[in-house]
Amino acid sequence: MIFLQLFFAFLQIGAFSFGGGYAAMPLIQAQVVQKFGWLSAADFSALVTIAEMTPGPIAINAATFVGNQVAGIAGAVVATVGVILPSCLFVSVLAWLYMKYRKLSLLQGILHSLRPAVVAMIFTAGLGILVSALFRDGVISFAAGNFQIRSAVLVAAAFAALRIWKLNPILVMVACGVAETAAQLLTR
Repeated sequence: MIFLQLFFAFLQIGAFSFGGGYAAMPLIQAQVVQKFGWLSAADFSALVTIAEMTPGPIAINAATFVGNQVAGIAGAVVATVGVILPSCLFVSVLAWLYMKYRKLSLLQGILHSLRPAVVAMIFTAGLGILVSALFRDGVISFAAGNFQIRSAVLVAAAFAALRIWKLNPILVMVACGVAETAAQLLTR
């Protein structure tokens, strides 16, 4: 039963996550954390980090990680197949249709209309990640000990490094990881 749940959960994610991995994150969170409870909100935040750091598409990395956590290697295979199957089918059909009807303005209009929805999904995923990074319980609350000042400083520093000084994102991720590790070692 768990293999069918994994397959169909990630089949839905693969089928409806237009816009890539970041757009898939709210869908993954809805299935993995809210619907099935396979991961906690804190574990989901760790999942996002691991999926980001691991080479390859984020949704596939997330599916593999969740499948492995829930049902071992077989679960990882089932979840990964579930998330990539819709893309393989959709791309094959769309490639054929696009080659046949590429000059139709209706097709161009449909593709153009998907952009705002993709931007909204990416924004939602980013906001969710930001909230889980800044607040211990994943809910915006300035109760004692809930707001993580050190994380806020790292977010601000990383943002400045990326947007103002245009530093390499890999270098920024490594620097943030080193800074957090050093801070944890110093506060023990």
